[in-house]
Amino acid sequence: MTKLKLLSIAVIGLILINLVLLTFLFLRKPPPHPPDRQPPLSERRGPAEMIIKELHFDKDQVSQYEKLIDVHKNTIKELDDSIRITKNDLYKTLENDNTSEKDSLVNRLSNLQKQIETVHYDHFADIKKICRPDQINYFNELISKLAEFFSPKKGPPPHKDPKDL
Repeated sequence: MTKLKLLSIAVIGLILINLVLLTFLFLRKPPPHPPDRQPPLSERRGPAEMIIKELHFDKDQVSQYEKLIDVHKNTIKELDDSIRITKNDLYKTLENDNTSEKDSLVNRLSNLQKQIETVHYDHFADIKKICRPDQINYFNELISKLAEFFSPKKGPPPHKDPKDL
């Protein structure tokens, strides 16, 4: 076999590989939703989808539930932001060893966490309010699953590199 023939076979092989790759790229399915727009709540995975399915919500209830979620997310985001700011203030007290300020910031963090838990509780009370009487049993079953669904996953804690701290 001459060098020219071997080179011709290699070039033809590479062209075929490129054609297969281009065909794959152009013929694959596009993502189900544009990346700049989230899918409707009823099509998402996670707690919202689980709640919609478990409670057998109709379209009107899903719409009401979406509004509840928006309010809940905004409230939790504000509280999380306050916690982040307060934690920054807390760790700044290490610069001057101000224990009285430290204690008040720890108490503030405790109160903020208490507010978060109250917001979560009220959120589920509001979900219960949009349930029809025939869905209350489903709601009660869901409540028994909530603790395990929202609890931290078991297993060893993730390893953190000391450089990241």
